[in-house]
Amino acid sequence: MLICLNKPYDMLCQFTDGEGRATLADVVAVKGVYPAGRLDRDSEGLVILTDDGRLQARISDPRHKMDKTYFAQVEGVVTETALQALRQGLVLKDGPTLPARARAVPPPAWLWPRTPPIRVRQTVPDGWIELTLREGRNRQVRRMCAAVGLPCLRLIRWRVGDWTLEGLAPGTWRAA
Repeated sequence: MLICLNKPYDMLCQFTDGEGRATLADVVAVKGVYPAGRLDRDSEGLVILTDDGRLQARISDPRHKMDKTYFAQVEGVVTETALQALRQGLVLKDGPTLPARARAVPPPAWLWPRTPPIRVRQTVPDGWIELTLREGRNRQVRRMCAAVGLPCLRLIRWRVGDWTLEGLAPGTWRAA
């Protein structure tokens, strides 16, 4: 079984939590499926759940280099210099990143409101970047954006391999 879930903001990417925080169990009542990879509590978007251990490993193991596409709302003006640095790969504290596909984009037409909304500063512009990675380190997209001077305000994973969020509202899922 394979499930595509649109994980809402402020939800843990696990089924249990001893502290009463929102978890995947709040929106997926299917037994025996597990997330293939993680998505941080403060990130939103596509999480693949499966009962197939081999598929789970293929999706989450960096050796397989499965494409994952993110939309990042960033603080600051997205410049070609910043995009080129992302495309070439960066050196982060845990080592160099693989080159990414990166481009400036308008706010996605399918974008839903976030609760709570992001902080907005009237004197600081923001922009959007579409970023596709073939690896998945802890908070990698946020760290890469910060390294080029564009801190992440909002991060949404749109695609994992061939699966997308298309047609999924936050907290909803479909069997794929």
